[in-house]
Amino acid sequence: MAETKREIERKYEATPDTEIPDLTGAAGIADVVGKGVTELDAVYYDTPGLRLAADSITLRRRTGGEDEGWHLKFPVATGIREEIHAPLGDTVPRVLAGLLRSRTRGTPLVPVVRLRSSRDVRHLVDGQGRLLAELSLDTVHAERLTPGNGTAGWTEIEVELADGADPALLGPVGKRLRKAGIKPASAPSKLARALAETETETEAEAGPAAAASAAAQRKAGAAAGSGDTAAVHAEEQASSRHADAFAPAGGERAPKAPEAAKSVRHRGARLASGYAGEHVLAYLREQRDAIVALDPAVRRDLPDAVHQMRVATRRMRSAFKSFRKIVDRSVTDPVGEELKWLAGELGTARDQEVMAERLRGRLDELPRQMLLGPVRSRLRIWATSHRADARRRSVAVLDTERYLGLLDTLDALLDEPPLLPAAKAKPAVALPKAVLKDYDRLAARIELALGLPAGHDRDLAMHDARKAAKRARYSGEAVTPVLGRPAKRFAKRMKAVQTVLGDHQDSVVARETLRDLAVQAHAAGESAFTWGLLFGREEATAADRERELPEVWAEASRAGLRASLEG
Repeated sequence: MAETKREIERKYEATPDTEIPDLTGAAGIADVVGKGVTELDAVYYDTPGLRLAADSITLRRRTGGEDEGWHLKFPVATGIREEIHAPLGDTVPRVLAGLLRSRTRGTPLVPVVRLRSSRDVRHLVDGQGRLLAELSLDTVHAERLTPGNGTAGWTEIEVELADGADPALLGPVGKRLRKAGIKPASAPSKLARALAETETETEAEAGPAAAASAAAQRKAGAAAGSGDTAAVHAEEQASSRHADAFAPAGGERAPKAPEAAKSVRHRGARLASGYAGEHVLAYLREQRDAIVALDPAVRRDLPDAVHQMRVATRRMRSAFKSFRKIVDRSVTDPVGEELKWLAGELGTARDQEVMAERLRGRLDELPRQMLLGPVRSRLRIWATSHRADARRRSVAVLDTERYLGLLDTLDALLDEPPLLPAAKAKPAVALPKAVLKDYDRLAARIELALGLPAGHDRDLAMHDARKAAKRARYSGEAVTPVLGRPAKRFAKRMKAVQTVLGDHQDSVVARETLRDLAVQAHAAGESAFTWGLLFGREEATAADRERELPEVWAEASRAGLRASLEG
């Protein structure tokens, strides 16, 4: 069983003869209690191409000290990491390996660095003897375990906040240390420093090219189902996926793709700054990175993780469509279908969560005398059973070859993007055109929906308009870094439309759920009155949203919208 805690710490440079200044009186510290010296021995694991280190993730097996075992750390913010512990064992625990799967994708985790530390520990306590923080003076010896076998040594100070202590304590402590001439560490972690200082000249000279070459070998091996060779290839995507997708203006180009596709696949470096395609690819990479980063959060069932991962898949798929004049749809459409599949699998959990919350809120609005029968218990049973099934489904899909293959496909696509000639257009020309096409599509769908009588056909048309509003909003948000305030205003207007249409669609789905709950209640001999009452209220909500839509749309589409985007 893995345990999780939030690690908040600060690191400082030191020497073997560094003297710790008096810290009493700083931020409520009443005493500094020496706890002696502990010997720690930690082996850090990573892929051969250091994919985890590239994402500031650390995985180690440590002996010695009170918390020996396996430790997996994910970055949260500067000086803050989420630390997950698993019991000591000879191999990487399955639960931790699973949390890394979106990064490793079948690549073996191997020992890369060994750190042996003599840790001189001091407890910073308050007037009641409660632990506020732990300060340690660490004398570190690092040994590279990969070819080259470089070594390094240093001394550092680490101040780690105790569980539940006020993070504000770290400021005054740091101020005392700095006044004593002790500077903040330049490296964010021991592993980062060890990797930098144990790098051999051969590795430094080889640089990214060697990593890409090794990665290419691994991919070939993976396709053939070869173990060790396969392990080497996934690293190509780890290193090359971060390379820019454009070549310098006037520089060498990769060969053109087949004429039927009319796209140009650009390898390697970058186009000069300021091209539309550059900004579209930056947005696509952002969504790809979000999917990969959210994978472990979904596996851990963290709040809102499924929703955020689903949003990233939808944003990327939407961008493929919105910017189809820039990125060739003959290539991206199949990828978009896979993203649609992933969003659908994740949607089971998210949609159930949203519906349960909506219906609980509806029950809370009713007077007690309107709650006939065990309605809260029935809703709780429905939500619990559906959530458990949806949770299992979401986690299971993240372990499928189809999902991991999608991640590889996204890396390959962004490494060699199928760019069309419009990718070299100026952003102020190409991007507004793409956004306004989405706007025109939304306008047509809203006109159709408003022209239909209330009923099933209008519900379907409103749902189609909702999807168009979401796409227009996403495209507006995608170009905001380039077009600035006009795009931001546009996206805000589209979000307002999406919100009205979304609430309407939620009421449609809620009525279907309420009908099912009423049938179950009736079959169990319970009163279906409350479920029928809520059904009627959801009908009224839908009617309210339909009446509200023309006004919201008029505000969102008011004069000047096109002119503001086109500059």
